Amino acid sequence: MLARYATRFDVVEINSSFYRPHRRETYERWAASVPRGFRFSVKLPRTISHELRLRGAGPALDRFLGEVEGLGGKLGGLLLQLPPSFAADLRDASNFLRMLRRRSDVPLACEPRHPSWFDARVDALFQRHAVSRVAADPARLPAAARPGEGAGWPYWRWHGAPRTYYSAYTDDALAQLAAGVAAVRGTQAPWVIFDNTAHGHAVDDAARFQSLVESGRPARGRERPRA
Repeated sequence: MLARYATRFDVVEINSSFYRPHRRETYERWAASVPRGFRFSVKLPRTISHELRLRGAGPALDRFLGEVEGLGGKLGGLLLQLPPSFAADLRDASNFLRMLRRRSDVPLACEPRHPSWFDARVDALFQRHAVSRVAADPARLPAAARPGEGAGWPYWRWHGAPRTYYSAYTDDALAQLAAGVAAVRGTQAPWVIFDNTAHGHAVDDAARFQSLVESGRPARGRERPRA
């Protein structure tokens, strides 16, 4: 299934790593089944984000990074999604990000969901550690709909609206998304991930979005979004 998917799309987000670990050999097998230019993002385990809430996460992080190294050069980045009840704690976040950066320089996108994370001090912390804030839909507040300031890796996660995980997106919504993505500049190509998988809409929405981007692609030399 992954090999077939990779004939149409050039990125995928591994969400199952949030719930359970995968062996390094599993990641190696996935990497071997896709073309050279294909990339994976991998979601950090909930043990780190939800149970430990970034505290004392060194052993869990070491295990996770050791596993995802199996993707080799096809590891495009990591995704850290924080629980809605997790208010920003700058000291804990700073300690975790310093620890992560001592171990890896892989691009990192963070999807915070508590309003306290949408603050200039958090933006500065994220920029210091090269963390991109995810642009999410549905957005819990207006700032959450846009990538963080100075996002080196612009990353959108669209979860389905009006019913999260279930609803498909309209053509108008996808056209607005395409325009928003085209307006953002980063040091890497933007990624657009559709997470409305419960009724199988994610692949169709990604294909329609991809077609919109292809039909309206601007002048040569501009990297197109990855969806």
